Amino acid sequence: MTTAPTTWTTHPTVWAPAAGRVDLHLPGAAHDRDGSTTAVHAMVRREGGWWEAPVDVPHGTDYAFAVDGGDPRPDPRSPWQPHGVHGPSRTFDVGAHEWQDATWAGRDVRGAVVYELHIGTFTAAGTLDAAVERLDHLVDLGVDVVELMPVAAFPGVHGWGYDGVALYAVHEPYGGPAALQRFVDAAHARGLAVCLDVVHNHLGPSGNYLSVFGPYFTDRHHTPWGQAVDLDGPDSHEVRAFVVDNAVRWLRDFHLDALRLDAVHALVDDSPRHVLAEMADAVADLSAQVGRPLSLIAESDLNDVRMVTPTAEGGLGMTAQWADDVHHAVHATVTGERHGYYVDFGPLDVLAHALTRVFVHEGGWSTFRGRDWGRPVPEGTDGRRFVVFAQDHDQVGNRAIGDRPSARLDDGGLAVSAALVLLAPFTPMLFMGEEWGARTPWQFFTDHAEPELVEAIRRGRTEEFGGHGWDDVYGGPVQVPDPQAPETVEASRLDWSEPEAPRHARLLRWYRDLVALRHAEPDIASGDLGATSVEHGGQDGSWLVLHRGGVHVVVVLATSPLRVRATGGTHEVLAAWDGHEEHDDELVVPGRSVLVVRAPALDVVG
Repeated sequence: MTTAPTTWTTHPTVWAPAAGRVDLHLPGAAHDRDGSTTAVHAMVRREGGWWEAPVDVPHGTDYAFAVDGGDPRPDPRSPWQPHGVHGPSRTFDVGAHEWQDATWAGRDVRGAVVYELHIGTFTAAGTLDAAVERLDHLVDLGVDVVELMPVAAFPGVHGWGYDGVALYAVHEPYGGPAALQRFVDAAHARGLAVCLDVVHNHLGPSGNYLSVFGPYFTDRHHTPWGQAVDLDGPDSHEVRAFVVDNAVRWLRDFHLDALRLDAVHALVDDSPRHVLAEMADAVADLSAQVGRPLSLIAESDLNDVRMVTPTAEGGLGMTAQWADDVHHAVHATVTGERHGYYVDFGPLDVLAHALTRVFVHEGGWSTFRGRDWGRPVPEGTDGRRFVVFAQDHDQVGNRAIGDRPSARLDDGGLAVSAALVLLAPFTPMLFMGEEWGARTPWQFFTDHAEPELVEAIRRGRTEEFGGHGWDDVYGGPVQVPDPQAPETVEASRLDWSEPEAPRHARLLRWYRDLVALRHAEPDIASGDLGATSVEHGGQDGSWLVLHRGGVHVVVVLATSPLRVRATGGTHEVLAAWDGHEEHDDELVVPGRSVLVVRAPALDVVG
């Protein structure tokens, strides 16, 4: 794959509506106040508060803007930050890459098997190019969509990416924007779609210079991160465009197939048309132009199906949304944990509700929130509009010590969790390493340079875990990992030697078998919630059967076996975690195991 020579140039522009003067700083003969050599060009004011440079700037040129004689700052729409988030921007010709994916037809995320990964810890090198070397593993697993955690430029080298501040740039330690283009091209060549996690609801605390240029934030609304992004104020038109254009750019210029939108409930917007609906329509227009599906996946805490209702029907138009209630129900049932937000989850009737109705909190009382929460999912809603998982970056990384379920569950429990997620009527997502029961933790880490900020983060993490019952979970006090410590990052890197060990290899085969079933069996691939039912029973909730049309998933949570009988015709065992015994039409499923059977009907004998 090559990069074409470029003679591309641009006239940098920036929105600074209240500025009396904006200067463009370029490499030149004069000395800037920090001693660097620069050329300064007065920019020309245009309509709508925009300013345009009067000179041609070629690809790969460093530049910065100074507002009203202030310090030069990076472009709010910077495409490239090779010197870090506090340094100058660099121009980037998105058309220089010679794409090899002309025959790529795209992939709608609904019903796909999604795989979430973090570039910095997915491989030892922690780069996009290194991640390409592991894509064949995902193909062999049967993954359809690779979901990258945020790559927008953030402070330092290491981090989760949710404190990004240059939202149009690609983190330089990952390889920069050209590396993302190479990654997407390589994924498409293997039949893998690519989804990118983007954060529009806030910017990180270090390197956020948006307010130097314009009213990007407002005191009218507040979020857990402070001031809200100004989406509905008198000067919000260009801020909304900043958000919508960002989404379109990732999909158009980097050939991405989907975006996962972080915490959209924090995009507070009281305008007549919500910014998400505006984004959905813009992405639909782009999809029509490029001739392939483009998807938007919302992370929403609202438990409101309006999120995935088409804009023409008054909804927000998202293709799919995360469904945390399903995760909570699966996790609490299999692990027995009841602390924090797991307090309303755990019993099998709650899990059965989640597997058939999606939202556990659908208008009733949420103990953790201390109020009624959510709305019911209407009959006929496609279950594939809900992304579900047994693990993800938040549900692992926001535990006190970042321990995965594999650190505490037996292999049978891991097999059960996998079956409940991969064979349910939703869109399943896996978290990197989950498929082999990775023993490496996934911990929270940052790389800030400001001592006060570092101390605030350390103190905040310790205080956050003080009142959530973690001592009970771990059987005593725990030491929260230092987010700034290099060993925290290193501990979170995947160990690619693990899948070769017999125990891990066995679980990996199980995941492959379940993914293959999802691809092969129409009843499992279906998102028809009306064709999904759950029965459960036994002492203390020891078994559950998930019926997916003519396919039945028998889950035994107890250590003792369960007998079931296939009736109404011939049957076929499609998958078994720990084997089974068969006597005519009666099957004996071992304890802590899963059996998947195709049959006209399946009855529990006892």
